[in-house]
Amino acid sequence: MQVAAYISLVVAALCWGGNAVAGKLALGHVSPMMLTFLRWFLATALIAAVSLPQLKRDWPVVRRNLPLLFFYGVIGYTLFNAMLYSAVKYTTVINVAIEQAGIPMLIFLLNFVFFRTGVSTAQVVGFAMTLGGVALTAAHGDLTTLLRLDLNRGDGLMLIAVAAYSVYTIFLRWKPPLDWRTLMAIPALGATLTAVPLLIWEGSQGAVRLPDNKGWLIAFYTAIFASLLAQILYIKGVEAIGANRAGLFINLVPVFGTLLSVALLGEQLQAFHLFALALALGGIAIAEKGRPQRAASTAPASPMD
Repeated sequence: MQVAAYISLVVAALCWGGNAVAGKLALGHVSPMMLTFLRWFLATALIAAVSLPQLKRDWPVVRRNLPLLFFYGVIGYTLFNAMLYSAVKYTTVINVAIEQAGIPMLIFLLNFVFFRTGVSTAQVVGFAMTLGGVALTAAHGDLTTLLRLDLNRGDGLMLIAVAAYSVYTIFLRWKPPLDWRTLMAIPALGATLTAVPLLIWEGSQGAVRLPDNKGWLIAFYTAIFASLLAQILYIKGVEAIGANRAGLFINLVPVFGTLLSVALLGEQLQAFHLFALALALGGIAIAEKGRPQRAASTAPASPMD
């Protein structure tokens, strides 16, 4: 049973790691805001088709919490993915993958600032290492660019995505008691609706590109694999081995994103990427291992929804 859980969690991380690669492959085949809209429209339609009875049972709770559930979709689904798919127009998938490792660090910081969540020395050291890795990646190996505020536009967009997903995760502490399918379907619907204004804006810029055959394949990949399958496998893994152990597998997302970008896109892996990846993943592992016992009992949210 543990082996099955490990396989499920690794495949989930692989699906999430492929999301940035999908965004890069989409260039020239479907525009970023169109891809964002299609991803959540298709995901909503698919999960509603198989979960309609559950959605009906959960509707009284959904109705009372609709603004919060739509907020999850706006921040964690629409904004995160719109920024990610836009970022890969200007920076490499390797950069995007490693910068996502900053999400746990920012979640830790926000929890400490707003909720005074307990902090250990190991967490401080670990997240300092992670921050160093993300900063090194955003600066393309030259930290002096940070002093000049001379960042690549894509890396700046990706940092906005990291902030958006961190805020989304913080707000999950107030999620209502709903079946996981409903917790996916309603925010996905909110994401679909809020992607429409972005799509209209993209059209006003003359930048909308309807998907061709490859674009449709990418859209279905993001809806089925990066959205639904990854989430289902992650939940199964958590049920089998517990949230704390399952959460460590999230650290594979930047690893898979980096490896897939090299294998599928031919991007060049440089020495600073390896150093930054080691800093980011090592820092997260140290922080996870050394976090206070009370915090260790809190289940991590799944990433890259």
